[in-house]
Amino acid sequence: MANRIITLTSDFGVNDHYVGTMKGVMLSVNPQAQIVDICNGVQSYDILDGALTISQAYKYFPAETVHVVVIDPGVGTHRRPILVTGDKHIFLAPDNGVLSFVYEREERLSVRHITSEYYFLQPVSNTFHGRDIFAVVAGWLSKGVEVSKFGDEITDFLRFAAPKPKQVDPKTIKGVVLKVDKFGNLVTNFSERDVPQLFATPTPPFKIAVGKATVTKLARVYGEGAAGEVFAILGSMGYVEISTNRGAAAQAVLAGKGAEVTLTLESAAGATQG
Repeated sequence: MANRIITLTSDFGVNDHYVGTMKGVMLSVNPQAQIVDICNGVQSYDILDGALTISQAYKYFPAETVHVVVIDPGVGTHRRPILVTGDKHIFLAPDNGVLSFVYEREERLSVRHITSEYYFLQPVSNTFHGRDIFAVVAGWLSKGVEVSKFGDEITDFLRFAAPKPKQVDPKTIKGVVLKVDKFGNLVTNFSERDVPQLFATPTPPFKIAVGKATVTKLARVYGEGAAGEVFAILGSMGYVEISTNRGAAAQAVLAGKGAEVTLTLESAAGATQG
């Protein structure tokens, strides 16, 4: 399939030339390429944030899309550049675990170590593989070059598991804040599967302790919260969020990424370890 869409996810931000340069390389290889930014504001060096970002977005793109994911604090070291083909999508990334949540979601995976220097820009910079390897390979892939041309399959690629909630006792489960989004919502690692009782009708009594706050309300939509009120909500990422209506919950409760979250249910039924 020629003219595959290319997406870009990185921690490069918007204040430097890096993103624009990568797009220039892609277009030099394939002037007809369609390039879409998923997010270039991933937290610097934060592989977990990058893994969450690409895992939430990639399935909403057409089949055969090439996803370039460059959160690469190990650039220039012995970490490998890899090419991953899943059920419907193609990924280019450093082999540092940034595709771990993609691996969890895909039933069929082929992972290749990118070694074919024919497709690289020369000389290859020690500090900008996004330009000299990933962008140029993405350009060739978008033109339909077969994945087998870029290197051999490997099985020892790096991956990590998402932090899972831990059962403390029959009524209590502990988790963490995975990220704070642009609106100040605290995205926890509690999914509906982890705490199904919380989503029963009517909502049972519960308490969520995070930062300086104790949350006792579960909202369906952000607009159900009163001004300044902190509440829980099941967000679009599939995780329980701590939020306020038109405010930053992170500031309200004085908590951020990595903060401990403790959920206590009045009834033990339904609280399960993730």
